[in-house]
Amino acid sequence: MAKKVQKTDNQDKVKNKEGKEKLEKEQVETAEDTPQEEEELEEELKEPTSEEIMAELQNKYLRLSAEFDNYRKRTLREKMDLQVTAREDILSNILPIVDDFERGMESVEEATDIKAIKEGLKLIYTKFSGFLTQQGVKEINAVGKTFDTDLHEAITKIPVESKKKKGKVVDVVEKGYTLKEKVIRYAKVVIGE
Repeated sequence: MAKKVQKTDNQDKVKNKEGKEKLEKEQVETAEDTPQEEEELEEELKEPTSEEIMAELQNKYLRLSAEFDNYRKRTLREKMDLQVTAREDILSNILPIVDDFERGMESVEEATDIKAIKEGLKLIYTKFSGFLTQQGVKEINAVGKTFDTDLHEAITKIPVESKKKKGKVVDVVEKGYTLKEKVIRYAKVVIGE
């Protein structure tokens, strides 16, 4: 029985030896058949030089810079288009009021009734005030309010009799306006002292 085990071990060794020789032969043949693949593998494994790294970084920088420049130009163009569209919308809404003024001026030359002219002017003013309100423009109410440099521009000071009126707005020379909570024209006021 010991002879059988020894014989089997010898056979396994011979088979293993033959398998190793075959494997080595295949590896040699494969290496001989594909030297180009081997060079490509070496290229991939080789670390890039500092010049290659610099060239790659410079290329990335140039691409990023060009992309940002294109973005900046596109947003600027879109912003300008938006402004033109907004102006166009506002101006087209003002045109009917201009038409009303023209009709009113024609009727003034031929009219004999002053009361009708006054009513026509009030209608045009009301229409124009409504348009401004639609656009978000509000008048700054100043008379009787405490002077506020964020809303008012003092033109002069006048003496007042009452202590309650000191530091308050006594008169408005020119109305002020806000557009959606931002002052677009300060109210020119007279302050009591």
